Amino acid sequence: MALTPEDITRIARLARLELTAPEAQRMRATINDFFAIVQQMRAVDTTGVKPLAHPLAAVQPVALRLMPDEVSEPDQRDACLANAPAAERGLFLVPRVIE
Repeated sequence: MALTPEDITRIARLARLELTAPEAQRMRATINDFFAIVQQMRAVDTTGVKPLAHPLAAVQPVALRLMPDEVSEPDQRDACLANAPAAERGLFLVPRVIE
């Protein structure tokens, strides 16, 4: 899959980016190079390869340093909401930005 100049124009418009023609060309080449790398990676047969939790686990044992799933910070919701211009039922109220 390769992006066309029209694809780049559409993506830039959606992202609200103003790209010059040389920037758009460079962006298209960069993204298409990335897609080519992804295609090369997809071509590798990974049948029978177990997923790794850490890339080093393929060559040496790795002990994962997981923290216990415990609450470590006190609940400061009320203190945070005290500074809000508007709040309701424990939530910040913000102006509507999407019509």
